[in-house]
Amino acid sequence: MKIAVLGAGAWGTALAIAAAARHEVTLWVRDAAQAAAMVQTRHNLRYLAEAELPASLHVSADHDAAVAAAELLVIATPMAALRERLRALPRGRAALWLCKGFESGSGALGHEIARELRPGVPCGVLSGPSFAIEVARGQPTALVAASESAPLAAAAVEAFHGDALRVYSSSDIVGVEVGGAVKNVLAIATGIADGLPTTGLNARAALITRGLAEMTRLGVALGAQATTFMGLSGMGDLVLTATGELSRNRHVGLMLAEGRALAQILTELGHVAEGVLSAATVLQRARALGVEMPITEAVVDVIEGRLAPEQAMQRLMLRQARAEGAPA
Repeated sequence: MKIAVLGAGAWGTALAIAAAARHEVTLWVRDAAQAAAMVQTRHNLRYLAEAELPASLHVSADHDAAVAAAELLVIATPMAALRERLRALPRGRAALWLCKGFESGSGALGHEIARELRPGVPCGVLSGPSFAIEVARGQPTALVAASESAPLAAAAVEAFHGDALRVYSSSDIVGVEVGGAVKNVLAIATGIADGLPTTGLNARAALITRGLAEMTRLGVALGAQATTFMGLSGMGDLVLTATGELSRNRHVGLMLAEGRALAQILTELGHVAEGVLSAATVLQRARALGVEMPITEAVVDVIEGRLAPEQAMQRLMLRQARAEGAPA
């Protein structure tokens, strides 16, 4: 299969490396100078320096040529660039994307952007618990390819399923996208809890569990299947992002707990932390649907400077007791 991965961040590079073992893969790089450096060094020094690019992986800055030659298109940009990349595709060409989050401003998920720009054109998302460097190294990973188009989901499975990378299919694109977006916000919350001297592992477990309930409530309200959130893109991705040492969103929470300024944290991070960009939008959409999300609300208040991390944790603990199945 001929595959074009459009975007050479860490995750796009890792998946291109994984697929290049069995398929003809082109990794499109927006910056021509970066593309030339990657061709010369066989490393993506900007985003995934540890991983070597296999000789079979073609790196190019020619977007139109990469798209024209591909049977499967995979957009690997941050959510902020998804709309631009979809607009750049030829009319009628199906595409998957890897980004997780809500679009700033519109508050739209990826499939909602695609339906607005390209109604009737098959689209999908590849998501799940995965750190880019582990995929690039060939370490065991499981993902889910979600699309209302069964042929497109099947193409994603064929493209990426292999000895070290398992890919399951799903028709619930709404649920998979909500899980991938909300888990980043919840990972900031668990990072904050882990960074506070007054909390411990009990608090982490509580935040992950109650966070999963928040995620599920919002997803169901948006039309997702509740069972999706017990799978890879829900519980699986949440656990990894909330506890893994490689998690950028968890790192943001840890630094906030230390009293660091958000702008400084993001500058030092050097990569996109989608939870910071998505938190306010997640809360906005939840409120519009009448869905309670107290953990997300606390994260937004910390990010926007209305609460100190200690105050946010205290507010969550002082909430009125209720049945476990009830909101919050």
